[in-house]
Amino acid sequence: MLIAIVAVVVGVLLAVGLFRLMWRVAEPNEALIISGLRARKGPVDSVVESLGFKIVTGKGVLVLPGVQTVRKMSLDLRAAQLGIDCVTQQGIPVGIRGVVIFKVGDDLVSIANAARRFLDQQDQMDTRVHNVFAGHLRAIVGQLTIEDLIRDREKLTQLTRASSGTEMEKLGLIVDSLQIQEIDDPTGYIHNLGRPHVAAVAAQARIAEAEADRQAAEQEQIALALKAEASRNSSIKRSGFQAEVDEAAARATQAGPLAEAVANQQVVVEQTKVAELEANREEQRLQAIVRKPADARAYEKATLARADRDAKISSAEADARQIQLAAEANATRVRAEAGARAQQIELLATADAESTRKAGEASAQAKRSVGVAEADALRAHGLAEAEAIKARADALAVNQDAVIGQELAQQWPAIVEAAAKPFGAIDQLIVLNGATGLSEALAQALSQGTSAFQMARTMLGGNGNGNGGTPGHATSTSPESTAPPPPGRLHGTPAPGDRG
Repeated sequence: MLIAIVAVVVGVLLAVGLFRLMWRVAEPNEALIISGLRARKGPVDSVVESLGFKIVTGKGVLVLPGVQTVRKMSLDLRAAQLGIDCVTQQGIPVGIRGVVIFKVGDDLVSIANAARRFLDQQDQMDTRVHNVFAGHLRAIVGQLTIEDLIRDREKLTQLTRASSGTEMEKLGLIVDSLQIQEIDDPTGYIHNLGRPHVAAVAAQARIAEAEADRQAAEQEQIALALKAEASRNSSIKRSGFQAEVDEAAARATQAGPLAEAVANQQVVVEQTKVAELEANREEQRLQAIVRKPADARAYEKATLARADRDAKISSAEADARQIQLAAEANATRVRAEAGARAQQIELLATADAESTRKAGEASAQAKRSVGVAEADALRAHGLAEAEAIKARADALAVNQDAVIGQELAQQWPAIVEAAAKPFGAIDQLIVLNGATGLSEALAQALSQGTSAFQMARTMLGGNGNGNGGTPGHATSTSPESTAPPPPGRLHGTPAPGDRG
């Protein structure tokens, strides 16, 4: 019995272990591809079984070891990075950078297609997808311009997905997302394309900034003007208030003595009224008490009272007159001080005017002295020139040859230069008889200066009666010395009989 129980337990354990060894469960993100002996389970599986293997997703299945093989096909998302160099319709090279997010389709047909192509090469799936999208992207970019690529990337994405959808379906893959991340421009076309807009925006920004600066400057100037106006008005008001304060102070200064005089005058008037009242009261008392028996004394006392009253009135008038005189003296003192200040200002102005007048007279005197000195210098210079001319005339009368010789000696460089001018105009001079011919040409040129000297002596000496010659005899001049040089020799033409 025990053996039977042990055998049953062992058998159960073996059955459980064998079941676990044969049972395979497909995870949610994978598909089990079973090849080998297949079980037929109805019309649904019959479609898949026509492919020659069995696909299990999301459930478990028994696999017969030795007769069936189980392999897993991942259904996870995959990402293929796209880095493709393309050429646009305009012939401009661009680089397309993007990413394709794809996976194996969830339906059995897509899994079967992917299993047939990538079951043993799942790590190469990204490369194959990259190659598919590279070809389609090059074809699509070749039909678009750079402006289309920049402004409508969604169109590029839709065209690429539509063109590659059939091929991806054949591979058993579906595209979850295709994103064009970046468009590289090695030629700088995109950068240059945006430069006009950037320049326009920058220009507008500068214009706006300049306008804002101008408005700010205008507001600042307006604020400064208002501030200056407020300061001016404040200064004017302060000056007016100060003038009023000064005027009030002056009035207060003068009002003190006047108020005191008025008060004293009122005191005197009141004292006078009191005295009158007392006199009237005394008169009534006397009349009531003494009446007729004391008429004489009453008359006497009344007379004395009137005298006393008159004395008090005179004293009050004297006090008022004294106060009035003091006020007049104070006003006179103020007027005297004002007159003194005015006289001082007048004296200062007179002194400045006198100083200016004396400075002008001194300047005029200096200018006159300078003019007289210049006139004396000019007069002395003219007298010196006249004396020189007179001395030259006297010397000319005494010794013409010496004066003319001196003048000719001073002018001799100019005479020689004038005599040599014909040689300067000759491009090429050919002298046939050597140094003798050259000496004769120079002697003939210089003889013209000697002829000019003789002519000057003749003109200045009249008939030749100067000191330099004998009276009545003119100095003879050699015809050869006065004759001009032969034209042929100056211009390079040989005279007859000359030999080279």
